[in-house]
Amino acid sequence: MGGPCRHAPARGGQGAPAALCPRESAEEDRSKEGDEPSGEHDDCEHGDDSVAIHGRGLLQRTRQPPPPAPVWSRAKEAVMIEHEVPPLASIQDAEARLRAAGYLPSAEIATSAFLADGLAKPVLVEGPAGVGKTEFARALATATGRVLIRMQCYEGLDEAKALYEWEYAKQLLYTQLLKDKLGETLAGATSLAQAADRIAGSEAIFFSDRFLLPRPLLAAIRSPRPALLLVDEVDKADPEFEAFLLEVLSDFAVTVPEIGTIRAVHTPRVVLTSNAARELSDALKRRCLHLYIDFPTPQRELEIVRSRVPGVQEALARKVVAAVQAIRKLDLKKSPSISETLDWVRALALLNAATLDGQLVSETLSIVLKYEADVAKAKDHLGYIASAELPASVQ
Repeated sequence: MGGPCRHAPARGGQGAPAALCPRESAEEDRSKEGDEPSGEHDDCEHGDDSVAIHGRGLLQRTRQPPPPAPVWSRAKEAVMIEHEVPPLASIQDAEARLRAAGYLPSAEIATSAFLADGLAKPVLVEGPAGVGKTEFARALATATGRVLIRMQCYEGLDEAKALYEWEYAKQLLYTQLLKDKLGETLAGATSLAQAADRIAGSEAIFFSDRFLLPRPLLAAIRSPRPALLLVDEVDKADPEFEAFLLEVLSDFAVTVPEIGTIRAVHTPRVVLTSNAARELSDALKRRCLHLYIDFPTPQRELEIVRSRVPGVQEALARKVVAAVQAIRKLDLKKSPSISETLDWVRALALLNAATLDGQLVSETLSIVLKYEADVAKAKDHLGYIASAELPASVQ
């Protein structure tokens, strides 16, 4: 216990004195001031603040607290602690991180991502099917270092399926395994009322966190890591569920009667998507940032094709994007989405096609159009589709 401090640096060359560890320096200073040394320091844990921590003499000289940090610095530090990753610093930073996550955002999308993260507000993403609404949520989760928790909405979705439920099968199994203990608990009970009272004293065992099965909403609230909750196709859920969702998302806390109120460890970021199957309530829209994602411009769609189908011939990529842009101008039941553009490019590359002509368009239209009436209408415009070209300004 009385040996030299294990944190002291090794001695140098011959005759070179070893540097004193901070604890030894503190004791030497105290001896000069008339203080008694504190004795052994083998258990000294040196860090950046060890000099201030060890030795009362030095502690007295560093008693003055540092000046308070500016308000914006403290706020930024609080955000850093909450995120556990650096927050999006700017619109440009948001765009760069989304691109690094494999998502090519427009200026509007990058702005919405930055504001949703900075304001900690849900963002409602609307637009046609297949334009990248769900993919935006996944990319935003990656860009902000959050775990993605997805809740797919559908007609009939209720609170139990979205929030939590009790694992009744597990409770029954434990009841069977613990039946001997239950017998000991009930031993000596002289009436049903007395037996019920004894059982009631053990209810907390079977209605505890051990048997609580979290669904997406509760999983996002309880997540030990910062999470991004994706509420996908919220327009397919019933209006009653939408009202319940508003209540939960207002303060990110839920009350489980048998356990109590559970509050979010980290405030989740929330992305809600909608295909406009029904009109959403004003209350929901009022609480969210709004982002509308439309079909991409030719320039952006070409960039997406280059990113998602590496190695594709440039001429084929330009031709397919031009053809898809032309098809979307027709009066169709469902215009082709970005994912269908990518499918068409991959299929044509597999067919070793270098360009498009009327026959090839006719043979492969079913890849991009999903309704027979749309296919028939497009076949009436094969020449228009096959001859479409991107402007020279699109690079």
